[in-house]
Amino acid sequence: MDLMESVLSLDRNENLYGPATKCFEVLKNADTQDLSVYSRDFTRGVKSALSERLAAEFKIPEQQILLSEGSEDMLKQAVHCYLPPGEKMLCPAQSWWYYQKVAEEVSGVTVNYSLSEARDTFSYDADEIIKLCQQHSPRILLIASPNNPTGNSMPDSMLAEIMKSSGDCVVIVDEAYWGFDGVNNDHVASLVVKHDHLLVLRTFSKYYALAGVRIGFAVSGKKLDRLAKFASRYLGYNRISEQLALAALDSPGYYLQISENIRVDRQKYVDFFSQFVGFQCYRSDANFLLVRIPAELKLPLQGYLRQNGIAIKFFSDAEFANHVRITVGTVNQNRRLLKLLDVFLRVWKDHGVPS
Repeated sequence: MDLMESVLSLDRNENLYGPATKCFEVLKNADTQDLSVYSRDFTRGVKSALSERLAAEFKIPEQQILLSEGSEDMLKQAVHCYLPPGEKMLCPAQSWWYYQKVAEEVSGVTVNYSLSEARDTFSYDADEIIKLCQQHSPRILLIASPNNPTGNSMPDSMLAEIMKSSGDCVVIVDEAYWGFDGVNNDHVASLVVKHDHLLVLRTFSKYYALAGVRIGFAVSGKKLDRLAKFASRYLGYNRISEQLALAALDSPGYYLQISENIRVDRQKYVDFFSQFVGFQCYRSDANFLLVRIPAELKLPLQGYLRQNGIAIKFFSDAEFANHVRITVGTVNQNRRLLKLLDVFLRVWKDHGVPS
């Protein structure tokens, strides 16, 4: 077996339960039409069957659903569309490095705002974000909810408050990790109706376990028609990907059970790390957890887990130098990691850093 295949990767925030059975049925039943013929959904006045279904789910016009190859693709399209060279984009400092990378692609300037750290959570500071909006007049304000790697979300009331003071800038809310702490969608329609410059990103990669398929979408405010034209595809979209996404939407019970398993195991990690002095496991709304560890354990723990065939995320950037991020895998995978961590940390607790 290839070494990479034998490693349990709990470092990439993938949903390791895998997609619903109906998704595999789509692949099994794919025919010549699905592979050889362009979509004809445009004849019904819609972009696709998937955008039509999502519009019904969100209770908004189909024209305001934009499809993409994962939410990463729509993020890139939006930034390339609305961030001219030299103009500014506000984004969280303790977040995904890729946000700044995309801004650099169009010679944009990134201004970071900080998340506040409490004992067991991080939170957004609306006052700071509003102040920076007024000070820098950004073209784009980016918010991640839940945020990677801190796991915290922005309350709807805070987002509404920020939107009132953001002027005409495009506000992008990255909800890639939606679903692991509730599946209500009502807030999206109400916010998009009230705020014409709001773009909410979603993906089928995380909650629906279809990362390899690369399909995502955005719910767009009415005045983002430039992006809607930019994202439109004359010959339609990947028909197999659309069918896989529709099959996932048709399997709510399967995904709700996965989400419940992940919530239960998230708490098991929190309870586990609370036993050891010097550790802090932060509360999360996503399928991962951020954990602060004693500095002297970083290299020994990394080596120990590597020897035992498990990968978690060890950060190298200064912001999270003494932190790790753990993807919450399946019940058995989490049990395996917790058992290994228990052995390692009890040796450390009794005898110091394990050799």
